Amino acid sequence: MAQEAEYDLVVRAARAVTRSGIGPAELGITDGTIVVVNQPGSGIRGTRELDLAADETLIPGLVDSHVHVNEPGRTEWEGFASATRAAAAGGVTTIIDMPLNSIPPTTTVAALDEKRDAARDQAFVDVGFWGGAVPGNLADLRPLHEDGVFGFKCFLLHSGVDEFGFLTADELEEDLVELRKFDSLMIVHAEDSAVIEQAPEASGTGYRDFLASRPRKAENAAIAEVIDRARRTGARAHILHLSSSDALGIIAAAKRDGVQLTVETCPHYLTLLAEEIPDGATAFKCCPPIREDANRELLWQGLTDGTIDCIVSDHSPSTAELKGVDHGDFGTAWGGVASLQLGLPLIWTEARRRGIDLAQVVDWMSRRPAEVAGVQHKGRLAPGFDADFSVLAADETFRVDAHRLFHKNPVSPYQGKELVGVVRRTFLRGNEIDGQAPAGRLLRRDAIGSVATGGDRAHTTAR
Repeated sequence: MAQEAEYDLVVRAARAVTRSGIGPAELGITDGTIVVVNQPGSGIRGTRELDLAADETLIPGLVDSHVHVNEPGRTEWEGFASATRAAAAGGVTTIIDMPLNSIPPTTTVAALDEKRDAARDQAFVDVGFWGGAVPGNLADLRPLHEDGVFGFKCFLLHSGVDEFGFLTADELEEDLVELRKFDSLMIVHAEDSAVIEQAPEASGTGYRDFLASRPRKAENAAIAEVIDRARRTGARAHILHLSSSDALGIIAAAKRDGVQLTVETCPHYLTLLAEEIPDGATAFKCCPPIREDANRELLWQGLTDGTIDCIVSDHSPSTAELKGVDHGDFGTAWGGVASLQLGLPLIWTEARRRGIDLAQVVDWMSRRPAEVAGVQHKGRLAPGFDADFSVLAADETFRVDAHRLFHKNPVSPYQGKELVGVVRRTFLRGNEIDGQAPAGRLLRRDAIGSVATGGDRAHTTAR
């Protein structure tokens, strides 16, 4: 008599990234949750069974906590359908959407409802939401928290869009005092507006001129301010998209002192170099900017020594027209890099050149961002976690063609770059993402972590 299946799905891999590192593993999955992780030969059976090829590695689904989807309001830049397809193609199974550049921005519960309505029928991966902290919405912070946002984003200088205002240092402290009452997280775009105002104005096609308009000292000063205000209030703060390696020292000191501080950086700061950016190449423009080779090396050191906690995309696309690809003027072009689909191969290509193993890369891009953002049951191949995973051909190479990515606008600073690491398949709660039937859920954070309510499951029919 045939042995009765114990699990909905059994996955077997000669190479899997688990809490023990990289090695062989068998996963038993039921109701979308990992139940067991065994050594091969344990004899478990599944209604469905998946055996990976010899050149494939099983990795947990990545968690990208810094994605600008831009829908509703600027859906021509990106939208939930295109963004989440791109995420899945890049091995990302959970994203957290930024409160701008959608219209309206996510600064009230009513605006959050609009965002959820826009996402609900279109998400191919799970989607959570950040709230926004702007001048005048102090009273909206607790209601947004109670409605499930994962924390609050603020700027310390003009955000790039007029509808999302920036906070003064005193307003930041006032909001931190409020967030501490319910243990929420403030995530900060840390560049100092006064320093930027005193810097040379960005204009023209010269990348060096643009770089001079966003000096390191603007980041350094703003990060020091965030640390000071977090120290004084006892609130939790997170530094977004760290670009200036000069700030690593004060960040490390603050962490040693017990300040509740976490830090992220992004693929563009770890893989691209100011010295190699041609004049007029506005696809490379982002704020804070891509800096020099020596700076990049120190950022990698900050990752390996634990000063920097995680790597996320800061996927911030726009149309080709707004990106200035025709005129190449860094002063007027939109500042943002689209990399949601490419983050894993970008970082893996650079990391393996440095002797950093895949398990460490995956940890920086899955477990750590999930922990920083407070996303529960994501980012690990372990019992009790969602069965979100990807099949990675870690040694296979490809050349970037922006027109073949799922990003809505084919503008990329990585065009033509040869990368290693091909995501062959991605699974959400044990079901393969096919790019046709959206089955992602909308995540909420509450007292016990992130949950998806039944009404927030995306429809399982294609739009």
